[in-house]
Amino acid sequence: MRQIMFSKPYRAGHEESYLAEVLASTVWHGDGEFTKRATTWLTELTGAPSALLTTSGTHALELAAVVLDLGPGDEVIVPTFTFPSTATAIALRGATPVFVDVVPETLNLDVEAAAAAVTERTRAIFVVHYGGVAADLDRLTELAAAHDLAIVEDNAHGIGAYYDGRHLGTFGTFGAQSWHDTKNFTCGEGGALLINDPELLERAEIVREKGTNRSLFLRGQVDKYTWVDQGSSFLPSELQSAVLMAQFDCYTEIQQKRHAVWDGYAAGLRDWATEHGVTLMTVPERRQHPAHLYYLLLPTRADQQAFIAGLAAEEIVAPFHYQPLHDSPAGKQLGRTPFPCDVAGDRAHRLVRLPLHANLTEADVDRVVSVATAYRPGSR
Repeated sequence: MRQIMFSKPYRAGHEESYLAEVLASTVWHGDGEFTKRATTWLTELTGAPSALLTTSGTHALELAAVVLDLGPGDEVIVPTFTFPSTATAIALRGATPVFVDVVPETLNLDVEAAAAAVTERTRAIFVVHYGGVAADLDRLTELAAAHDLAIVEDNAHGIGAYYDGRHLGTFGTFGAQSWHDTKNFTCGEGGALLINDPELLERAEIVREKGTNRSLFLRGQVDKYTWVDQGSSFLPSELQSAVLMAQFDCYTEIQQKRHAVWDGYAAGLRDWATEHGVTLMTVPERRQHPAHLYYLLLPTRADQQAFIAGLAAEEIVAPFHYQPLHDSPAGKQLGRTPFPCDVAGDRAHRLVRLPLHANLTEADVDRVVSVATAYRPGSR
């Protein structure tokens, strides 16, 4: 029996030819032709004024934190239900992540909880669009404007996702993207920062280039470059950008395949879920999702574990997801949690993600649905 993997990178088919172009050139470092092509593609898709490719989504978040000048004494509101990178980018600057709960409908930031957590030290809100489904951006932008807070969108799940027709990652000051190999489009490791405030672009370029004004030099704006600010090596190589561009070339194909899987789960599990008290992932109005993941919520934690084990017995990999950061060792040491985060705690113990990638066939989806619907909650 062939194992159905939870995630598997999709081969565009011409990665090797693009890599050969780079290897035959004299530019293996970043900011060559493929970096430019991938960046142009990204800004055209998202509508962001500018973007900078980075070596990871984590580095995109860290780059944003540096440009915002976050530091000791500052507080940044962040949902507890997210990957550690969202909070680590804040903590590395010496600022304090302030963890708040998520809403049951989308598992995104609870804006009312965020509003209650604002203090005189609050500088920004890092919001995650879980599964590529937009958070409540209307209320979030109102909250940020009322308190003069920056918004950083952790849009690692959301390439190709929209809210009222506007691409996610373009509502805040910055939007962070990820090209990790679990994402819809990948170069193994990689990311990008969408920069929506043109006045911050030059500094972001400097920080990304080890704190030097090399980008200005390459454009002929200065006669030599030197160290002018703090920074790090956030720039990916041309080899990474070449693979990423090959993936971008197949955007429509990849997205169609992923949506077919997502839709297959939604249709195939609906009746079983209704009958057995299982909650399926839903997408509220005004939101267009990118079929990044498909999750369901089992009635109990014991059901979660039994369901995962049942699929594993049939060679189907279906994991849980985030464990709330406020309850982690680092979260307790480096962050602050002003209110209970009961929703995140409950959902973390009941959520299961089904396999979702562009390599899955219709037969694979049918097999996952068949095994999943054979499970009876409470029947352990």
